[in-house]
Formats: sequence, C-alpha cells, structure tokens
Amino acid sequence: MRFELFIAARYLRARRRQAVVGLVTVISVVGVAAGVAALIIALAITNGMRRDMQQRLVGSTAHIELMRTAGDGISDWQPLMAELATVPHVVAVAPGLYGQVLISRGARSGGALIKGIVPADDRKVGNLLQAVTQGSADALAPSPSAATGTRELAPPIVIGNELAITLGAAVGDTLLVTSPQGELTPLGLVPRYQRFRVAGIFTSGFYQYDAGYAFMRLSDAQRLFSEPDLVSVLSFRIDDLYKAPQIGISIEQDANKLRGRGFETTDWIQQNRELFRAMRLEQVVTFIILALIVIVAALNILIALTMMVMEKTRDIAVMMSFGVRAEQVRKIFLLQGLLISGIGTALGLVLGYATSILGSHYRFIHLDASVYSIDYLPFAPRLTDALLVTAVSLGMSLLATLYPSGSAASVLPAEALRYE
Repeated sequence: MRFELFIAARYLRARRRQAVVGLVTVISVVGVAAGVAALIIALAITNGMRRDMQQRLVGSTAHIELMRTAGDGISDWQPLMAELATVPHVVAVAPGLYGQVLISRGARSGGALIKGIVPADDRKVGNLLQAVTQGSADALAPSPSAATGTRELAPPIVIGNELAITLGAAVGDTLLVTSPQGELTPLGLVPRYQRFRVAGIFTSGFYQYDAGYAFMRLSDAQRLFSEPDLVSVLSFRIDDLYKAPQIGISIEQDANKLRGRGFETTDWIQQNRELFRAMRLEQVVTFIILALIVIVAALNILIALTMMVMEKTRDIAVMMSFGVRAEQVRKIFLLQGLLISGIGTALGLVLGYATSILGSHYRFIHLDASVYSIDYLPFAPRLTDALLVTAVSLGMSLLATLYPSGSAASVLPAEALRYE
C-alpha cells in the first residue's frame, strides 16, 4: 500500500479525540449513499417509463403509416399494398379504416376510435389482437356468410378493457355503434348505426388504447362508414424501427410514383416525439435535483476533513519534520475524502440497484393508469447510469477535498510545534 493511502486509511479508522469529527464522517458516508441510491432509483424509473412507453406504443401501433393528404382514403388499395410490400426493410403491410364513433349499451356510452382491419394482416403489424384476455379475436375473420352476401345481424367487435368497464359490457353482449357519418334523408342528416356483438376484450396495459380503441372487420367498418372498398391507411412493420423516418420516405416516394402525388407517411417517432422529449427533459431535471443530495454530502465531507486537519495539525507537522513533502500531505487528505465518497458510493449503488431490481421483478408500486398510461411503476437499471452517478459522486467529493487538503499541505511545522 502506498504511504499516502496507508495514512489516509489509518486516519479514517482511528479513534477521534473529538467525537463530532467521527459523527460528521459517518453522516458524510450516509449522505453520499443516500444521494447515489436516490439517483440510481430515479434514473431506473425514468428509463423504465421510457422503455415501457416505447415498447407498448411500438408494439400496439404500426412503425409507419401511409395515407392520402386529401383525407379521402385510399381506393383500389390491394394492388398498391402488394407493390409497397416489396420495399426494402418492409416486413408486413396491413390495411386499416379508422373512424370515430359512439358506442353505447343501455344508458352507458363512450366515444371510441374504430379500426376496421383484416385480422391476418393486422396481427403482423401490431400486437393488440394478441392482447385479447377475454373471448377471442378469431371472430373477426371473414365469415362464411360474407361470401354469399348475407349480412349478419350483429357482427363481431373487439373492445378495450377500460372501454368495456365504462360500458359495463362483457363478451357476448350487444353494443350499439353510432357513426357521425350518417345518411341524408328528407328529415336531414341521420346518423348511421348498427348493433355489434362483443367477441373479445383486450388489455394492452396502455390506458389510451384500452379506454378508446375497438376493432371490427374491414368490410363491416366500410359498411358502417359508407366507404365501399376504401381504407384510411396502409400500416407497415419494418425490420429496424429506428430507421422508420428514412424507410417512410422511400414508401412515400414509391406510392407517389405508382399513384401520383398525394401520399404522405408518418412514423412512430414523429407521432410520439413530444412525449419522448418531455420524458427526456424530466430525466435531466430529476437528475439535477437529486444530485443536490450528493452536493450536500460533499459539503459534509469538506466539513469533516477541515475538522480533521485542525485535529491533526500536530501530526502533520511531525510528519513534515520527518521529511514528508507537502504534496504527500495533500494526497493523504485527498485520498481520505475519496475513501469516504467511495464507501458511500458503493453502499448507494448496492442499495439503489437492489431496490430497482426488486421493483422491476415484483412491481410493488402501482399507478393510476388513467393518469400515467401504465398501471405500475417500471424500473430499468442500466450500467451506464452507475458509471455516470459514480463519476458525479467522486467528482463532487474530489472538489470538496481541495480546500482541506490544501490547508493541510500549507501547515508550517515550526509554527505548529512551537508550543509543544
């Protein structure tokens, strides 16, 4: 062991002539540990929120959506879909027809966004149909009566869990779906409505989808919205979701070449840019605020070392009279401050990561899904966070040791020992 480190460790373990110095040292270690643990837990929470939000958003929706800028829908969409499926990096394509409706059951009602789908295609693009927990989405497959032109009295519909709670609906119940795109009659515009049978209820864990989303067959949606053989969007899943903007441009250019101008694409990054920007800002602000705990702990280290320098002035003078250089004395107190910070940082890392791992595994903190979009507090600890927090903790502590170590190095042996 180097001489400076040996003396620093001895000073740290030695019994104090003034008990308050030892108490302040312990408080410094506890303060650093608390600050580091708080930072690790806070970063794990913000990382978990970002990760879960991204996974659920990307899993529940398409990576890229193609639509017409005029908003009148895409006609003759089957040949276009087949052509765009050959664009590089495109894994799957699915048609969709969106429409805002009012869904009611008895005296209860709620607004919802209906999506008309082809289930076999939609399962390749999103995973909401895989999240059906009651009933089955298989009922959305084309029925045998469709081939004969027979119209079902109550076609199937799949709704979100929160919407089912709002309506008091269960699998097998009949719902009345009313579309604002009605029929023009001598009495004016009459809303178009139709009864549907609840075939399944999905639970995605993402409140916005569970509370306001519903699926039906594409043909049923076209009939409800009076849009024969039209779709609102073509949805794409790609092999690299982070290249969505570049691939979206390629899809848009190919669509405009095939059908003339009037197509545009939007991707999951554009749709959720503000959300992820806000979450990133929240992470930075949280880090800055909680770093104040480490700063306070660093001030405690400064106080503890300053008091120790005052207590050890005679010992410092004796060492310097034996030939110990001022630089070595400075290193002794620098290392002592880093030892205090290192012990606190190690304890904080263990405490922070243990709490984060337990929280990630047991999900013991529950949230209001209507406010936070997810129903539990996620934790996602990362190694890079440990490196960042350790650097901040040791850096603050190093700054706190500069003044007391400089004071120790400036001790004059003759003055310190004059009255001994």
